[in-house]
Amino acid sequence: MKSIRKSKIIQFPLIKKPLVWMYDSYWYMIQHGIKDDKKYLSFLYWTKFGRKLNWDNPQTFNEKLQWLKLYCHKPLYVTMADKYDVKKYVAERIGEEYVVPNLGVWNNVDEIDFNALPNQFVLKCTHDSGGNYICKDKTQMDVNQVKKWLSFRLSLDYYLPGRDKQYRDIPKKIIADKYLDDGTGSELRDYKWWCFDGKPVYMYYTNKGEHIYENFYDMEYNPVDINHGSPRLLPELPKPANFELMKDLAAKLSKNIPFVRVDFFDVGGHVFFGEFTFFDWGGLKPFKTYEMDLELGKLINLPH
Repeated sequence: MKSIRKSKIIQFPLIKKPLVWMYDSYWYMIQHGIKDDKKYLSFLYWTKFGRKLNWDNPQTFNEKLQWLKLYCHKPLYVTMADKYDVKKYVAERIGEEYVVPNLGVWNNVDEIDFNALPNQFVLKCTHDSGGNYICKDKTQMDVNQVKKWLSFRLSLDYYLPGRDKQYRDIPKKIIADKYLDDGTGSELRDYKWWCFDGKPVYMYYTNKGEHIYENFYDMEYNPVDINHGSPRLLPELPKPANFELMKDLAAKLSKNIPFVRVDFFDVGGHVFFGEFTFFDWGGLKPFKTYEMDLELGKLINLPH
């Protein structure tokens, strides 16, 4: 089922708003109407891949991620997904120097003292993904609009769309982190490591911006033809100076987990931990071919 948001038809202003409203309303009803996680994920998988999810004998990368959602949730994953609590968790395992400094934590927007914040910072909700507010110049910030945005993000149940149970149990708070600038003059470069039972196998570079690129590499930094929807940035990027360090840190942080994506930033030669993601793209992003999905699925060993 193709998303109406990606359809050319919404380029027409007169029908864009009602169509998007109808599409969003439909999925709101589905997300809230199907309470059973297995039934919901089965339906969602079918809409994305056009085939039935094999729960009894999952084989593909995306099938196995759905299986892990349903049968391999651990309370520790809540801590690892919490954007505030994860800082202590990571510091204890690889060192505080790899943790982005925190500037404050609050229960709601009215507790935030914006005057106490520096000129540049990043605001985010602890249970959220993709809802960051990046402030590059506080003098240009509309505080009321920022409060409205953060209040909206606080109201979201990020568990419902993909049934990622770790998001369901995270205490909803707002945090401010130090603003990171890697000196590229553009979006922050993000290095995402696919790890299987503590072993990094692939790393892909992506960016934090409107147009998303994904460049996959193996552990020798050879380009790999893995694609699940986003274009490759050319020419190829040079091997990061801290590639081996990030690989080592990713291995330490991913021990005893069937699959987890471990993200890092490299800012001025200093590595910072980004986040853990247990289900990359929710396990709902088709690869270029079914064979690619199947081959990558062999890397995930499901617990018995």
